[in-house]
Amino acid sequence: MQVERVAENVYFFQSDLYAKVTAGVVAGPDMAVVIDTLAFPEESLAIRDFVEQELQVPVRYVVNTHYHADHTWGNCFFPGAMILAHSKCHDLMIERGIPALKDAQSQNSAMRQIKLVLPDMTFDRGHLGIRVGKKNLKLFSLPGHSPDNIGVLVEEDRVLFAGDTFMPIPYLVDGDFEEMSNSLKNIAKMGLENIVQGHGDIILRGEIEGSVKDNLDYLSAIRKAVRQANRRKYPLDLLETVGVEESGKSRVLMGGLAVELHRQNLVALYQQFYGEVPQGSELYFEEA
Repeated sequence: MQVERVAENVYFFQSDLYAKVTAGVVAGPDMAVVIDTLAFPEESLAIRDFVEQELQVPVRYVVNTHYHADHTWGNCFFPGAMILAHSKCHDLMIERGIPALKDAQSQNSAMRQIKLVLPDMTFDRGHLGIRVGKKNLKLFSLPGHSPDNIGVLVEEDRVLFAGDTFMPIPYLVDGDFEEMSNSLKNIAKMGLENIVQGHGDIILRGEIEGSVKDNLDYLSAIRKAVRQANRRKYPLDLLETVGVEESGKSRVLMGGLAVELHRQNLVALYQQFYGEVPQGSELYFEEA
């Protein structure tokens, strides 16, 4: 796991085990806030050890930016901490998180030490604030990647923990195209020093404008491809020819996952726009 200081008492953690997923810590003189947990127990426990042993304060709050497993399944390793999230996160963890964890535990014994811990306090309008020493954290809705995604802004440092609404390649399968576009445009107006993406490296002040533009350009490119595909009898045939690189993103992003994420984006966006799965010219049947 990679650990980096972003600002005074603000830290960034990046997983070595799964898709460069990230987490954060904001510390004060008598307590700390953890922003997201990582995908595997050993990495979530390493964050707890860092706070308790290096910073020598207890974890008072854990913020879940959204309900996905790689951001919430480590909640159980912070006993006594209050879990904060959007109200939709609470509901989606019950609806989708519980069965997903049961399935993961049946396939991987390491996951059997995980217990799903739901948010204790949620919000659905406006914002929620936390005071950590001399720093103010502002929690607010930032949808796009998922309906429950929130951002966490460290106001004094202008550091935004954006959850998965900001990633090296936008990912829409569980989200919404228009919400993603609007969130990215709002981020560009916030006067930030750093963006901590839900996956990938920290974006520095001089890189923010270009990174936002790259993501908006990518969204425009896949929207154009989907609209062109809808004019075809077999839209999937066209979508399968639309490469991630011709859409403006490198195939090596996200540890090489970009190609598959891009393919899923095209299919998901077609479904969002037209309410049906894009069909191809060949049908495949399992042998009886």
